[in-house]
Amino acid sequence: MGFSRAVRKGAHVAVAGTAPIGDGGTNVARGDVYGQTVRCLDIAEAALKAAGASLEDVVRTRIMLTDVTRWKEAARAHGERFAEIRPVTTFVEVSRFIDPEWLVEIEADAVVD
Repeated sequence: MGFSRAVRKGAHVAVAGTAPIGDGGTNVARGDVYGQTVRCLDIAEAALKAAGASLEDVVRTRIMLTDVTRWKEAARAHGERFAEIRPVTTFVEVSRFIDPEWLVEIEADAVVD
């Protein structure tokens, strides 16, 4: 389909929506927004590293949830990684993802100095 997890153009890195998929291709943390958010952040962090960036370079995150009333669970995982970095962050509710077991997806944008 012509898809990249992350693309770097100059100093800018964009990380596509990361879903809670384990290394073997299975879904992780079924029913657990916090656990799925942690997995999404793990994937995003690895993609940033592969593009020559790090979490410290992140300037924006977008957290998409199928139930925005559970935003505090995602925020807790986000805060564990970004409390000191403090990127701008948007939480949005979506009707669904490709896989109905996914409760959250995360995108990130970074600027490498």
